[in-house]
Amino acid sequence: MMRMRKLMGGITLIELMIVIVILGILAAVAYPNYREFAARAKRTEARAALLEIAAAQERFYLQNHTFGQMADLGYDDPWRTDSDSYDVTVLPGADSADFTATASYRLGGDEALKCDSFTIDGAGTKSSLPDGDCWTRTR
Repeated sequence: MMRMRKLMGGITLIELMIVIVILGILAAVAYPNYREFAARAKRTEARAALLEIAAAQERFYLQNHTFGQMADLGYDDPWRTDSDSYDVTVLPGADSADFTATASYRLGGDEALKCDSFTIDGAGTKSSLPDGDCWTRTR
């Protein structure tokens, strides 16, 4: 009778290398998508902050017949978004019936080249730098 060798369970070095290569490919695809998702979330946060400031300005204007500064609205100056990515400031306009709220990106890098700052004024006019489409940009 032949003795049967007990097979050892485990993986070979080749199998381990194949798994590592597959994980590397998945990471190479997933990481840039994650970074873009995070950047879009930060832009959304900045837009929401500016719209919140504009709504607070409207409430302040109804009560005081003038727009206020950040302190008048109950915010720190400059106010940072929750992710600490944008500084939000308010500048008075030429007259008491105007203001400009700006969210400025503070971290630099590629995102600063895409959407460095957003603005909204007392008339509700929205703009952004450097290219002007950051209010509607999805990528």
